[in-house]
Amino acid sequence: MDLHLHTPGSYDYQDPDINYLAILRQAEVRGLDIIAFTDHNTVAGFSAMKKDIERLLWLEELGRMEAGEKRHLDEYRRLLSKILVLPGFEFTATFGFHILGIFPSETPVSLLEHLLLTLRVPPESLHQGNPNVGATSDVLTAYRVINDAGGIVIAAHANSNHGVAMRGLDFGGQTRIAYTQDPYLHALEVTDLEKRGRYTTRRFFDGSKPEYPRPMRCIQGSDAHRLLKDPNNPKNLGVGDRITEILLPEVSFEALKAVLQSNDLSLTRPYRGPANPIDFVQLAREEGASLVQSFHTSLAKRGGHLDRVLQDICAMANTNGGAIYVGVSANPKEKPTGVRDPKKAVENLYTAVANRITPEPEIHVDTLPSQKVQVIRITVQPGQDIPYAIDDNKFYVRDEAESSLAVRDEIVRLVERGLSHDVAEPIHVPLPMPEQTAVTPAPPVKKGRRSRGKIKPPRTGVEIVSSEKRKGTTYHTVRDLRNGNLIKNVTRSSARKLWHYAITQVESGQPKADKIKWRGNIALLDTRKKDDNTWYDLALRENGDIHIYYGVTDSGLNEDWMALIEQSSS
Repeated sequence: MDLHLHTPGSYDYQDPDINYLAILRQAEVRGLDIIAFTDHNTVAGFSAMKKDIERLLWLEELGRMEAGEKRHLDEYRRLLSKILVLPGFEFTATFGFHILGIFPSETPVSLLEHLLLTLRVPPESLHQGNPNVGATSDVLTAYRVINDAGGIVIAAHANSNHGVAMRGLDFGGQTRIAYTQDPYLHALEVTDLEKRGRYTTRRFFDGSKPEYPRPMRCIQGSDAHRLLKDPNNPKNLGVGDRITEILLPEVSFEALKAVLQSNDLSLTRPYRGPANPIDFVQLAREEGASLVQSFHTSLAKRGGHLDRVLQDICAMANTNGGAIYVGVSANPKEKPTGVRDPKKAVENLYTAVANRITPEPEIHVDTLPSQKVQVIRITVQPGQDIPYAIDDNKFYVRDEAESSLAVRDEIVRLVERGLSHDVAEPIHVPLPMPEQTAVTPAPPVKKGRRSRGKIKPPRTGVEIVSSEKRKGTTYHTVRDLRNGNLIKNVTRSSARKLWHYAITQVESGQPKADKIKWRGNIALLDTRKKDDNTWYDLALRENGDIHIYYGVTDSGLNEDWMALIEQSSS
């Protein structure tokens, strides 16, 4: 489907003489089941098509239809029986951010125009299709208004121009979080959905970042301003040139909205057509293991493979959910081994989950092809009834790319979360936005720029807060920088990998303040690399105290720490 199509109703449409049947025919050629007309701050395009159909039906009813008009109406009927056309608009919010609002096909045009007026689109601009309409409502208000009216809310080309997640625009970290994590926002439209690697928009918003705990569904649309792709500018797309495949029980607005509101991110994916299918398993492997993604070569009981998969399921249910791939290693250069008899393996997995994990977590299991073998994908939903345990007494949590047994303090917090129903829900930060008289893009961030004010700790890694020796054993209090939790009475022998590393460093003697190469009040102590992963040991000087942060990853760095890393590596 292609949920971002402009029509001659948009001021900047490049084929103004194209009729609406031509757009529908091109959608048919591209094999689309659902399309949405999303003109700039107007529903003029959808309204024009609707009026054309109503005129033809009126002529048919009067018996005054000519042969050409009959062919015209018959073609509408044929195409609309195959393609669901949804009305909508691309709204320009305060500061120029673009938001798609998409509605059921039976929605009256007058209601959509009323919504645009509610969002402060000037009446004189209501039929112009102009992306620049002056001062309008802010982003969060637009999300709420569109959602409350029953629409689908999508942040348009979020990682590109006029996008709420565009990098290089300095409009405040909390604002960016609110714009991309708001509960009324159903999806992010991105332009790099088919790109591979660890630094894509989809990977950034997969729920592994502490500041962005809500996994966001990323889709793609053509943002077509013409019928066919511009041969002189391949970035200027036509109908169906950049589309999304969505698994629906039926072709309907209700089914589409239900999927976009669900937590099962496996139901949407980019689509290239049958001739050039995307290897989604390989795409995931190139992104690598993370808080919300893991890989296993087998489900066999022998060798402990099944146990490790169950541990990941339990840990992800207790954390942010995620996806587990079975039949491949995490190394994208290794050939997938696949799973023999996937049907039987899936049945055995469901049985093991039901018998060994309490309460039973919500999972969805399917198979995907990868390099001529079948790979099992297990999608784990964030738990609604935490804590989850294996064999009634083994509680696992996700620690970056690993699953570990929870220690006492972590179990206590899992129970507290379960009692308070605090299950990694989307956050909503209400931010009053100033009024303005013109749409003004924010200035780009200068490389190496430092934010003003107090420097905040990184959001991944650990800090050893205190240590105490009792009966010959040193007990440490560890702060998990991802969530701020304190875990007490951790020893070197009981610590998991990162904690063990940090404790070893502390017990070996932390660096003296005068030996640290400070850049202002922060410092890079050490950098460690393995495969494509990098860990940093960092220091912060604050009010006479020195804080040492161990095992910080790229995802935990804010602007201050990123600038430090850039300066240290240059």
